[in-house]
Amino acid sequence: MPVQGYEELNLLNKKIGDLIQSYSSLKTEYENLRSLQEAGKKELLEKDTERKELENKYERLKISGALSGNSENAAEAKKKITELVREIDNCIALLNR
Repeated sequence: MPVQGYEELNLLNKKIGDLIQSYSSLKTEYENLRSLQEAGKKELLEKDTERKELENKYERLKISGALSGNSENAAEAKKKITELVREIDNCIALLNR
């Protein structure tokens, strides 16, 4: 094999080594990004649950404030109570079928 063939072979081996190293580092980076994504999804679900709980708590506070005499929220509280009564009536109607 001529000298040029050895040089080309060495150059090809070097390029293959570089490709393997690049692949390895990209694979590690991908795995890190994947775990960050999973952590982000989990945090998003937790924050969404927390937001829903706070919304429910806020609604209860508005209703309790209206029932304690706060006139600003009284109309809204009455509306909410009416909605709840309608839902209960619908449930009773469904149970009676």
